[in-house]
Amino acid sequence: MSLAKTVNYALALTKVDFQILRHHHSSTSLAAARTAHIDPSSLAKAVVLKDGIGPLLAVVPASEQLDLERLRQQLRRPGLDFIPEEQLDQLFYDCDKGAIPPLGPDYRVPTVVDKRLRAVDEVYFEAGDHEDLVHVNQTSFRTLMRGAEYLDIVAH
Repeated sequence: MSLAKTVNYALALTKVDFQILRHHHSSTSLAAARTAHIDPSSLAKAVVLKDGIGPLLAVVPASEQLDLERLRQQLRRPGLDFIPEEQLDQLFYDCDKGAIPPLGPDYRVPTVVDKRLRAVDEVYFEAGDHEDLVHVNQTSFRTLMRGAEYLDIVAH
């Protein structure tokens, strides 16, 4: 597979500068960072959640783990939990399983981003497959995350 159509659309719509970084096939965000020779703290990992209100995309550095309880408290959504894998296809229909880009605004999924991703100058993220990462600068990343809320949502 190549870049997901929605990723291509988002990049064209926002007119941000970007590069595509090819890497060996990887099945996790940490493995992608390792095979692409990038710092895992600069790789934005998407975690898909759901509750009675609907889906939510949490974006955290690949070097960190989402603190689900902290996120539930901050958003006052106690029922948030990880979405069953079989439901991912409905939301991220143009992506390989496990290669979800953090572009919630373009998939019409409300998005929260860990504030640590504001501190990195260069951000990488899954392009919808297991061999490509999108590389953008911080300004472009913020443009792509338009409307997302920045919170402290990783485990300490």
